[in-house]
Amino acid sequence: MRRSEAFPAPPLRKRIMIIDPPFKRLYHDTASLVKFPLALGYLSGAVLKWTDWEVQACNADFNPKKKAISIDNVTRIKEGMARYLRTLEDPAAPVWAEIRAAITEFNPGVVGISSKTQNFPSAMRVARIAKEHDPGTLVVLGGPHATLSTRAALDCPDIDVAVLGEGEMTLVELLKAWENGAPLGEVAGLAYRQDGRKVFTPPRTNMPDLDELPFPAEAAPRILRDYASYPAEAFGYVFSARGCPYACTFCESKAIWTRTTRWRSPENVVAELKLLMERGVRYVYFDDDTFGIHPRYIEELCSLIETECPGLKWGCEITVGVVKERSVEYMRRAGCVRVNIGVESGNNRILRSVKKGHTIEKAYPAVDLCRRKGIEVGAFFMVGFPEETEETLRDTLAAIRKINADNIMLSIFTPYPGSELFQVCKELGVVDDDFDITIYNHQSPENCFTAFIPPERFKELVREAVSVVGRKNRRGRWRRAALMLRQRDFHRTKQMARRFLLTRAAWYLNGLKLAVSRR
Repeated sequence: MRRSEAFPAPPLRKRIMIIDPPFKRLYHDTASLVKFPLALGYLSGAVLKWTDWEVQACNADFNPKKKAISIDNVTRIKEGMARYLRTLEDPAAPVWAEIRAAITEFNPGVVGISSKTQNFPSAMRVARIAKEHDPGTLVVLGGPHATLSTRAALDCPDIDVAVLGEGEMTLVELLKAWENGAPLGEVAGLAYRQDGRKVFTPPRTNMPDLDELPFPAEAAPRILRDYASYPAEAFGYVFSARGCPYACTFCESKAIWTRTTRWRSPENVVAELKLLMERGVRYVYFDDDTFGIHPRYIEELCSLIETECPGLKWGCEITVGVVKERSVEYMRRAGCVRVNIGVESGNNRILRSVKKGHTIEKAYPAVDLCRRKGIEVGAFFMVGFPEETEETLRDTLAAIRKINADNIMLSIFTPYPGSELFQVCKELGVVDDDFDITIYNHQSPENCFTAFIPPERFKELVREAVSVVGRKNRRGRWRRAALMLRQRDFHRTKQMARRFLLTRAAWYLNGLKLAVSRR
């Protein structure tokens, strides 16, 4: 496919808008993702560095007109899902009007959409809006869903091209080919429709040197829509590595980055941290799938952060196996105040089946060690795996009650198309060919993908799990605040109190509106 063959009439507009579709905002009209997504930052930075195209990044999940409130999993599992579906299906909803206005104002020749599976229904709506604005706009889909479910993604008539795997250099070469009228078949890492069939170009090799990539936040003042409305902490997200060596069967990550880990140099990471600190960022979260899987790298990076970034606080996601006394001490001294650990299940048979690589007996001391070092701990748990039984789910509830984490993040298993467990679900007969990703995500009350618990009983158990998590997190809130104060982390303490008060105020006002509407 060439530009002249696909869209022969309109002249080329060398402007690309890269959009992160809304997801949280569909759950509540005051919700807002106060974050500059790293995918937008890296892709936009690559376009600026290696092409002469004009670029604008648009985080459509950020609401500049509202105060952000915390929409927790408990809320999403309850009333939020109904609101999500209503907004998704209403083309006149305010969030879609905002996206329509943004595209009209920038008038791009290419629209890129970065999509996970959970927000792919939203991505399709964004693609439709782009085509309604101008049918000649090239719409490009990237992200995990484009890689995991390429053929299904290209069934959407409004999506022209899918970028597979790591996207920066593929997007750069795609724009150059589109500009020059060269065939897209010469660009590695693409899939597209041509003459009624789906064409796949050869796979792209991942970048060997991640230090070549520009820092995501570097160009944000120039390219990010509504930049002035973002607080400094929205830019406090960093990758130190790409790729995860683990084989968790429910995870999409390895489809993008593979299981080969590539690290940025500690010097390059610290240079980015210093830039963020100069811009007022006081807390950074490492968005790596698993931070610090190599002990020597942890020590080198943390030693450099300690000397070059005094006063910086940071958090990360780690696995149970990474938690070692020496490594955690290096992290603590370098300013680590928060870790999130993927425990996932309280039953060892389930942990083996999803290839987590640890036992529940090892998870408890890992959490205890981090807390002894004065580091706040969050624990991820998931219920409803394909081989889940009521007994194994009860083991998870017992583990949630027992584990000494400061807060729990609960998800309901969702079989994302293309993942290993999606195929397991098909073999067990709990997923059929009519699987509708619109109504399923990690907080959907419709989820039930275990062959061993009846759906109605599973919903009862999920409600019980939500209640258990809610009670534990309410008790843990005050412990977290006390820990932040001991860490002299006054900035995060203030943020936590602000979110709590805004959330309470929003629920109170919504309750008043509901009471008035019933009179």
